[in-house]
Amino acid sequence: MKKLLQSAFFTEIIKALKLVFSHYFVKEVTLQYPHEKNTLPDTHRGALCLLRYESGEERCVGCDLCNAACPSYCITVVSAVEEKDHIQRRYATSFDIDMTKCVFCGFCVEACPVNALGMTKMYEYSTSNKRELDFNKANLYEIGETWYGQAKGYLIAHNQEGEDETVSEYRYRFPSSRKEEEVEV
Repeated sequence: MKKLLQSAFFTEIIKALKLVFSHYFVKEVTLQYPHEKNTLPDTHRGALCLLRYESGEERCVGCDLCNAACPSYCITVVSAVEEKDHIQRRYATSFDIDMTKCVFCGFCVEACPVNALGMTKMYEYSTSNKRELDFNKANLYEIGETWYGQAKGYLIAHNQEGEDETVSEYRYRFPSSRKEEEVEV
């Protein structure tokens, strides 16, 4: 008798329709990707970029610490020394990153003593030719100028720079070679 009533009133279909209509009035969770973008936090690790000082001078001193910290060895830095007014200054003549090898760990950004590297929220750089993902110094500075606010936000979120801080020197001091003065007691 119960089966007869269930088949006469189509209870299974009614239960299914109830489920469908309950989901019909729920807020959407899916983003329509090309038209809607997800908001990413400041700590997001996207494409790497090179930054300049506020004066426009390059921050990178060619120390190669980013390559030493990189677990995938995707960074290549060639440095040179120039002398102005008897002051030697080191700079990077070329700076290359192979983004196909990068694991986006952020170790290179943490290792940089002058905050020359930053990570942006840029994640849409797919291409059909993987040679276009070998970023050179010019490409990295272009990304840094375009996404400067995001790179600065990444450095602030990781306590490497302050919000109002204008960086013009190393974050830490190297050991000095001066003689220690005797302290009189």
